[in-house]
Amino acid sequence: MVVAGAGMAGVQTAVALREQGFDGTVTLIGAEPHQPYDRPPLSKAVLLGKAEHSAFDVDFESLGIDLVLGREVLGLRPADRALDTETGPVPYDVLVVATGAEPIRLPGAEGVPGVHLLRTLDDAERLRPVLADRHDVVVVGAGWIGAEFATAAREAGCAVTVVEAADRPLAGALPAEVAAPMTGWYADAGIDLRTHTRVDRVEPGAVVLDDGTRVPAEAVVVGIGARPATGWLAGSGVALGAYGEVVADAALRTSVPEVYAVGDCASFPSGRYGERLLVHHWDNALQGPRTVAANILGAATGRPPAVYDPVPYFWSEQFGRFVQYAGHHAAADTVLWRGDPAGPAWTVCWLREGRLVALLAVGRPRDLAQGRRLIESGTAMDAGLLVDPGQPLKAATA
Repeated sequence: MVVAGAGMAGVQTAVALREQGFDGTVTLIGAEPHQPYDRPPLSKAVLLGKAEHSAFDVDFESLGIDLVLGREVLGLRPADRALDTETGPVPYDVLVVATGAEPIRLPGAEGVPGVHLLRTLDDAERLRPVLADRHDVVVVGAGWIGAEFATAAREAGCAVTVVEAADRPLAGALPAEVAAPMTGWYADAGIDLRTHTRVDRVEPGAVVLDDGTRVPAEAVVVGIGARPATGWLAGSGVALGAYGEVVADAALRTSVPEVYAVGDCASFPSGRYGERLLVHHWDNALQGPRTVAANILGAATGRPPAVYDPVPYFWSEQFGRFVQYAGHHAAADTVLWRGDPAGPAWTVCWLREGRLVALLAVGRPRDLAQGRRLIESGTAMDAGLLVDPGQPLKAATA
């Protein structure tokens, strides 16, 4: 058994195989030289110097997992059952693709001093002195990672400008009316948020905007999205989707026999939502491996495949707020609010045909926990009770 990728999805796949009884060889291959680590703390504790690392608490040796680090995968030859790496081929009987996603780079900014990404432990370590020295920082992109970095930079005492091409933060993730209250969070934190604005070019010590404005920047942090890290699968026969992701089936099998895919690099069909989902979040990388392991072991015994159809979930800590989201709101026909979005705690609920399909909770973790279960069960909701923030969400059923 070979797992390509030593992030959350890869590590959890290797662990799940052992937990579910697989007693053959398990090889986990990671491109980075570091002990496998968790990514969410990179934009928080690690970045601010409150933690040196975020290594997973996994004893690979006792689990009998062969950990191969600092080796990048370069290609796949299914006919030979071989994974090509920079130090030679690795044979496999079953392969799990878990290579995650890679950040999109700002065109024209590569090689310019002071331009940073925030995806790896090395990225976080390069940015720590920037925050420690309280540099002037420009963040390109007001998405989740941009907001989290801006939060940390302000906490460290940096002057922060956030440049966003869209008309609001989180434009690619949330509808305008839901993201609108979040715009004020930036000003409240002392951050200069510039929407409808693009970067024309980056120079040493400054960012030049599309209107000619020069913004001082001793450091530039680019957070304009990520794409599946699947370029190495070109020519392998593994089917890729519109975003370059591995197109997996409901059992997380790829188009090539004995090759599975899980985590940020793969999309899967959701019966719950009636469309294919590509989920770039931690919880997906935690949950999917259990299904992959069960299906690998089940295939050997003739067991029917387990279907992967989760309620997507993620969280973000930004500007002193705990933001959580569960579900998928694209097909909703009704939007209802619980609480005042100008206040510190509120929830947005999306319904379809009277049933909860997604919710965003700001400072209301109980709403999230109860709402996630209601989404999973498909329970009909009472709209009148649901909009009352004093009423527990679980009591707002029809």
